[in-house]
Amino acid sequence: MKSKTAIVTGSSSGFGLLTAIELALKGFTVLSTMREINRAKPLLELAKEKQVEDFIHVLPLDVTSQDSILLFQTLLAEYPAIDVLVNNAGFAQGGFSEELSVEAYRSQFETNFFGLIAVTQAVLPSMRAKKQGRIINMSSISGRFGFPGLSAYVASKYALEGYSESLRLELKPFGIDVSLIEPGSYQTNIWASVDGMEVNGESPYSSYMENILKEIEGGKAGHGNPIEVAKLAARIASQPKTPELRYPIGAGVKNMLTLKSFLPWKLLESIIIKKLKP
Repeated sequence: MKSKTAIVTGSSSGFGLLTAIELALKGFTVLSTMREINRAKPLLELAKEKQVEDFIHVLPLDVTSQDSILLFQTLLAEYPAIDVLVNNAGFAQGGFSEELSVEAYRSQFETNFFGLIAVTQAVLPSMRAKKQGRIINMSSISGRFGFPGLSAYVASKYALEGYSESLRLELKPFGIDVSLIEPGSYQTNIWASVDGMEVNGESPYSSYMENILKEIEGGKAGHGNPIEVAKLAARIASQPKTPELRYPIGAGVKNMLTLKSFLPWKLLESIIIKKLKP
């Protein structure tokens, strides 16, 4: 069977790294992109361990840089077709809205939203010409459920959800599928910036932030293994049937979405505030 080609953005760690490996195990030629290719060592070591190093091609890509994307497009010319795009690159910006600069919000959106659109637009002409392809956007439970102290991240994921719904409808006539993976809490480094937040005693939100950080720390023991998400992405990429639009995954995620669908918002917010209130 002719090898198919998949692109995975943000593949130096976490979901991206593991997804690249899982796709390679399924026989894909994987273009594993990352902003700094000198961070590829963990990926290449695992690829060698799994005996798929010949399927992994590391390429530089900064999703926030138009020059980087244009260079990436020229490199894509070496491949006859792009069958799958996994938009995984992203980070989580923590902080309360009043205290975050507008620039911090812009930075969050540049990577999690606008960068994803730019990469998608770079790949779509190839997929459309072949009348086939799959785009898998790594969203989050935060794209369906807002949380205090994460408004920048939540907003970027809500935007991604709406964009993906529209994109799926636009591309269906061209044989291209769009799906969202919506993980809950997993053991990845995306929360590094949130973990690094400090309680500022001068802030009116200090006690609120302290309770949120305690909740985050206390929940780490229950974080899932990210390989679950990687295997799901590889399954969506390779399954013969048309994939669904949304794939929520992780402990408690489906229950949270069910509660949001059926409980009045006023009741939901009272539960959250009671748990975290300053």
